[in-house]
Amino acid sequence: MKKAFSLIELMIVIVIIGVIYTLAITKLKTFGEEKAKPSLITLKEYLGSFIKESHAAKLICLDDCSECSVYVDGVKEETLENFLDASVRRYRYDFLQGAVEKQEEVFFNEEGIQERVCFSFEVDKNLISDQVMVVYKEKAYDFTTYLTRTQQYDSLEDLVEKKQNEAQKILR
Repeated sequence: MKKAFSLIELMIVIVIIGVIYTLAITKLKTFGEEKAKPSLITLKEYLGSFIKESHAAKLICLDDCSECSVYVDGVKEETLENFLDASVRRYRYDFLQGAVEKQEEVFFNEEGIQERVCFSFEVDKNLISDQVMVVYKEKAYDFTTYLTRTQQYDSLEDLVEKKQNEAQKILR
């Protein structure tokens, strides 16, 4: 009787080797990957990448905004150095008043000490974010839209003008 491998046995070995190879390659790819540093244009998507089975991700920058932390459901996940500076401003849009600067917030750290919040931004599991307009380094960023990416404008005045034009179209 001749001893040899059958075609089925060879195919099973090839499938097993393929699965092991695929698992090894994907692990090696993610091992060397580092999350790209976010910008204000990509902030919504960046925070969304932290949400898996969680409810929300929030970026909080304290004092002079030199250090920001990402919190997922209240648990600190990551720290960003030099993401923003103290010149960042948040506004909400009001149809009658235009851009209204948001009031200063406070944050209680792990020791229960109250700290001044320089900037905060939150995204929920549906990628719905804070409805704010942000001005940073003479550029304005529109986070007030739900289904489109963050838009960048040359100034807050340009952004408010666009919002007022959209509101006028709706009222007609």
